[in-house]
Amino acid sequence: MAKTENLKITDEQLKNLQEIINALNGATARVGQIETQKHMIMHDITKMRVDLSDLQAKLEEEYGKVNINIENGTITEREDVEANTED
Repeated sequence: MAKTENLKITDEQLKNLQEIINALNGATARVGQIETQKHMIMHDITKMRVDLSDLQAKLEEEYGKVNINIENGTITEREDVEANTED
């Protein structure tokens, strides 16, 4: 093996090495940004689920256990509730 003292890679090798490392660092940074966005979206989804659950509870309190068509707002009786009229 050659002595490492005063040895240096070629300019072309150095440029190639720097390009690969810069590309790797950039890709890693982009993954971090995407993961941060994913975390924020997952947080938003959790809040939306809580909001939906709250609204469903309010609607059930007002209209009972019914089906609501989310296209036009029409209400129909739920088949599983009709059989149980003692509630």
